[in-house]
Amino acid sequence: MKITSIRPWLIKSDASYWGEFLFVEVTTDEGVSGWGEITTTTRLANRALCTILRQIGVAVTGEDPARIEHLWHKIFRSFTYMGSRGAAVECVSAIDIALWDIRGKVLGKPIYELLGGPVRDEIALYTHPNQAKFTSKEAVVREILDIVESGHTALKFDPFPHQGRSADGLSREQRDGYLDGSMGRKDEREAAELTALIRETAGPDVDILIDAHGRFDVPTAIRLCRSLEEAGQIDWFEEPCPPESLNALKQVREKVSAAISWGERGHTKWDFVPVLENRLADYIMPDITWTGGITELKKISALCEAYYIPVSPHDAAGPINVVAGAQVMMTVPNFYKLETSEWNLGKYDHLIDRPLDVSNGSLKLASKPGLGIEMNRDYLQAHEIELG
Repeated sequence: MKITSIRPWLIKSDASYWGEFLFVEVTTDEGVSGWGEITTTTRLANRALCTILRQIGVAVTGEDPARIEHLWHKIFRSFTYMGSRGAAVECVSAIDIALWDIRGKVLGKPIYELLGGPVRDEIALYTHPNQAKFTSKEAVVREILDIVESGHTALKFDPFPHQGRSADGLSREQRDGYLDGSMGRKDEREAAELTALIRETAGPDVDILIDAHGRFDVPTAIRLCRSLEEAGQIDWFEEPCPPESLNALKQVREKVSAAISWGERGHTKWDFVPVLENRLADYIMPDITWTGGITELKKISALCEAYYIPVSPHDAAGPINVVAGAQVMMTVPNFYKLETSEWNLGKYDHLIDRPLDVSNGSLKLASKPGLGIEMNRDYLQAHEIELG
């Protein structure tokens, strides 16, 4: 079997927070194809990745898709002498997922069976409220109760207002192109009040996870985390400051009591080693579509296992992100929960051949070969964004 093409599918979709999904299809000369996903957070990045993927396709045409480890390194090392992070790894991630999908289909096994077999029957989830519905105290209560009643035992939200949001919907940092890392006292009080309300509504048995989205400088992150600790029990404080500086993360870590979660913007095992060695996080949350795919998430999870650190894959994209992460976590002893963007994932139904079963707050993977889902090609073709 040989690879014949790598095809990016940039899709317009209301199911995406950013209005687009970026899927990747790897085809072979025997008619078996596999699917991966990247889906970044900006239109610019999505389009740049499409161009890179087409060039990678030229480089790997004729390769054996079963040589997954070989192809991971061939692609990764093609960008610089010592390898590359960022966009290069995101392309590796999508292709790697697709290659595992192909391998599972060829062997007639789910991917988790090829990774050592399951250590659990289903995948516990944490999810997000739709904060656009937070128009009143009563609306917040209703949204949180919907999550709790759906069977989820953990939820995550960003309580901090994005300052300076303009009429075009862009935050100040998106519009001006930089972060100043600050947060006003009024916004801090509102964040604490919202957190207290959500803790009160969810009750004592639901994990409350806070996402700072890597937006704050060191003193602001410390102040905000402490105010939320006082407002109500929080179970982790995620990405308190931008990921470029582990020294900043260390300063925050030393001054707060809440557990720290880190990793959605960590690329490859090499980014996670210093975080683990320096004890900078209590939870590690790699994104399988950004950090290096199934191959790399399995290795990162093993590193974390050696430190007794739980792994909780990040997800802010489409159904392949969810399912690929779940395939790996089926085999990982040190698993916490898998992220989903909403408690009801019916928004993905039109993209795939069968709905995802997330009843009672856990994902039940189909025991079908590969990823266990197929993309709806007719829908993709009808909603593909032409790039020229």
